[in-house]
Amino acid sequence: MSDTARAESRERARELLSTTPVLDGHNDLPWALREQVGYDLARRELTEDQSESLHTDLGRLESGGVGAQFWSVYVRTDLGGDNAVTATLEQVDCVRSLLERYPERLEPARSASEIERARELGRTASLMGAEGGHSIACSMGALRGLYELGVRYLTLTHNDNVPWADSATDEPAAGGLTRFGAEVVREMNRLGMLVDLSHTSADTMRDALRTSRAPVIFSHSSARAVCDHPRNVPDDVLGALPDNGGVAMATFVPKFVLPEVAEWDARLDRYLIERGLHPLADEDEAWRARREFEDAEPRPEARVSDVADHLDHMREVAGVDHVGLGGDFDGTVFTTSGLGDVSCYPELVAELLDRGWSEQDLAKLTWHNPIRALRAAEEVSERLRRTEPPSIATVERLDG
Repeated sequence: MSDTARAESRERARELLSTTPVLDGHNDLPWALREQVGYDLARRELTEDQSESLHTDLGRLESGGVGAQFWSVYVRTDLGGDNAVTATLEQVDCVRSLLERYPERLEPARSASEIERARELGRTASLMGAEGGHSIACSMGALRGLYELGVRYLTLTHNDNVPWADSATDEPAAGGLTRFGAEVVREMNRLGMLVDLSHTSADTMRDALRTSRAPVIFSHSSARAVCDHPRNVPDDVLGALPDNGGVAMATFVPKFVLPEVAEWDARLDRYLIERGLHPLADEDEAWRARREFEDAEPRPEARVSDVADHLDHMREVAGVDHVGLGGDFDGTVFTTSGLGDVSCYPELVAELLDRGWSEQDLAKLTWHNPIRALRAAEEVSERLRRTEPPSIATVERLDG
């Protein structure tokens, strides 16, 4: 395709995003602010260009056509028990501080109607999602507390198992969801909190789909048939989304996009671990080690077209009503070429336009599908709250 034709597609993409912007499923800015500046927001002024430090700032959100964002209130799994709960609360506090600091640009949102209201005000609707069941420390009370603070999805696991659910990247222990895990899903349905199945094992995905009475989401996962990584979604699970009403939100993380990058990244992780470094570490020593590894073994490059391949496949298997976008910006060390920060969504939309995606289908992908799933979860909650009391289940009582 000529440069002129692609430029025309980009301009058309920007026009589309001006009316139906991106509702992105996952951005780790709060954790980046914790790691880089200890939540001292004045040191990362988001009204200024932060491209040397972050994938995200307010100017790039606007130029990327991002109308709503789930900010991840993620904490690492080595912060277990009460420490995980405390750190998650600090992450929630960071998001609330951002909203107070930039009230003309960011609008708090806890429901589908509040997302749409923020759009009418010309602000980026800001929601929260907790990434990993360790953030509730096996406590239904903690789960309800996060909901009351505005958290609207919980990813059931992160990279490691929790006592009641298996992760995609850990050794199977529960075989999916335990009895307590199923009760967590049911309580999330009662609350109106979306069940997020990114990071979970395929058996956990299947158990959650059988259990959930509301739509589920994958906040940042792509198609396993295109890139055979355990973080991606198998076709049988994608195929079950129409009956559930859920949405799989494709991610841009290179190792989940391109098989060659997945293989390279696994070798890099081993290299870091052998040197006593966490694969997600952000300190200078970790970056030096990554540069040493990449100098010796150049990194393969995932491209915008590779992400589009995932979306084509996900649309074919799940249907256009069940796909969305979850970039995982500021939560990944490496980015896909052409999708390097939150300003780049028009590039992906342009690629999909050139592949024949209709404007109606693109509007579903970027905006309407996740809002529909959240609204449906709210409707399920309204019904269940009339008939079911809050769960008082414990791991000991159900799984002991």
